[in-house]
Amino acid sequence: MTCLKPEGTSPGAVGPDGLDFNPFDVMRPRAPTRTPADARNGARVRTNDVAPAGVYRPNDNILTPHMRSPDYVQMSTAAAITLGVMGGKMHRCACTRCLNLLLTYPEGCRANCAYCGLARHREAERDYADRNFIRVDWPAVPMAQIVDIVARDGADTPFHRMCISMITHPKSDRDTVTVLKNWTDRIAPETVPVSILSNPTTMTRQDVRTLRDLGADIFTVALDAATPELFDRTRGKGVQSPHSWAKYWEILHDARDIFGAQKFGAHIIVGMGETEHDVLSLVQRLVDLGGHSHMFCFFPEKGSLMDHLPATPRDQWRRVQLGRYLIDYCGARVDHMTFDDHGRVADFGLPPPELDAIIDSGIAFRTSGCPGKVAEDISACDRPYGDSPPSDIASYPFQPNKTDLRKIRRQLGAPKPPN
Repeated sequence: MTCLKPEGTSPGAVGPDGLDFNPFDVMRPRAPTRTPADARNGARVRTNDVAPAGVYRPNDNILTPHMRSPDYVQMSTAAAITLGVMGGKMHRCACTRCLNLLLTYPEGCRANCAYCGLARHREAERDYADRNFIRVDWPAVPMAQIVDIVARDGADTPFHRMCISMITHPKSDRDTVTVLKNWTDRIAPETVPVSILSNPTTMTRQDVRTLRDLGADIFTVALDAATPELFDRTRGKGVQSPHSWAKYWEILHDARDIFGAQKFGAHIIVGMGETEHDVLSLVQRLVDLGGHSHMFCFFPEKGSLMDHLPATPRDQWRRVQLGRYLIDYCGARVDHMTFDDHGRVADFGLPPPELDAIIDSGIAFRTSGCPGKVAEDISACDRPYGDSPPSDIASYPFQPNKTDLRKIRRQLGAPKPPN
């Protein structure tokens, strides 16, 4: 089945110059600026030293409390609504089935990833606990309060999984162990399995083993960039950040050895300048290692060094979503697919009836991540609208309906065949 128009563009394309993909040369971050000394390393928060008092909702108009992990963690807005510490509703979905917990410190994350709202370069603009991340605010909540609520609910908890997201900070490794132990001391992993979204830059093989021994179920590495060149430009020396492609792969291989097959994986952001062949080849590499890939659609996060760049065109995103699902769950291989001169998928290498059935199931276009309690290919980590507005959904946090699937088929260039 061919998904691309022969002239190389699609009526739905929103990329640069009418393209249906984001080229490498276009997706160049701004250079980070120097932070004034009085704003570095959380200086304002540490100087004011305002005592925390319960749940803190990000508010750039008041003095940010002096909150630190492991006593405090941040969580996504959807998780806070689901937990009951914030009011609100999510469009077309019952919030989230994954309790994402993010370590927090006044000094913030010391990395400077170009696409991230938590990046170090924002110190002069906004205190760490007030920064947006994957399009939403992340309220800070006492860890003891979180554990009390989930332990009280027991098997009736709405959460299918908990995930501890590490950041680049000198105390992140130690505090991740404490947060995990505080959780597993009261909540059985069988009730709510635990994932680790790691910070490989500061980790050792023994750190990976310790987290497994304390009850973590799945270990993931946020490669994010699909190639070494993109990694360096967006996460490494290109933006004055400490991460390296080699170190990330070292810890990923440690996770494979320690956690085992199907219990490790990597995050990949699509649309930062890689080709579709690049990203699906990475997906294939992960599958061949015994792991999984978790996909994100690039969105220009407000305040990031890439907030001036175009979001991933839906044509490109749908092709990669479908290709990734076929490789991860359907036994397809990237070397059986056909790609054009721009590295775009031209044919997925499956008979049309088989491919149509997979498209119609809709699962390929849902948010990808660690599994929950429904099925291995349905993620607990549904991240509602973490990579798109509800008006133009990239990753569906719910099962797409018939109207959604018609739109997805238009974006793929794969109209429904006549009966």
